[in-house]
Amino acid sequence: MSYILRDTRSTDVSSMATIYADAVVTGTASYELVPPTREEMASRFAEIIGRGYPHIAAVDEDGAFLGYAYASAFRTRPAYRWLVEDSIYLAREAQGRGIGKALLQELARRCTALGFRQMVAVIGGASPASVRLHSACGFQLTGTLIGTGFKHGRWLDTVLMQLPLGDGNATVPDEDAYPGSLFVG
Repeated sequence: MSYILRDTRSTDVSSMATIYADAVVTGTASYELVPPTREEMASRFAEIIGRGYPHIAAVDEDGAFLGYAYASAFRTRPAYRWLVEDSIYLAREAQGRGIGKALLQELARRCTALGFRQMVAVIGGASPASVRLHSACGFQLTGTLIGTGFKHGRWLDTVLMQLPLGDGNATVPDEDAYPGSLFVG
């Protein structure tokens, strides 16, 4: 399957909502129980790009939407502003074809270029496929939270993985440059 990566557009919101709804209803990656509306997805998208985080789409040669990935705040406390959390969702027909890996690698590249220093993956349901994907992209296992979600009639674990970006924690970041500017205090 041939595909290209590009910035996600507001016109992609319906496609994102469809892919995410399937993940909510059938999967364990998201701990939401009811899929958000298209309007809620549009609001979430606007919030993410409004804060300057990258949001990337994968589309096939005909323009069909295959999936998306984005970075967002891991926590909103100001000292966390150098850390981003990744999220990746793929249409069923795009899974297992290297698209997730391409999206994650591009997301990490863009976050590094923006000045972020760490990326964390919060893997709901401890999905083996997601753990393999993140491992293949250089993430290290940092912990497992046992029985943190209850969905589809069972308790789910959450795996945490982390990837240093750029200098990681080896140097002091520039507080005046993005993402330092995310905190105005």
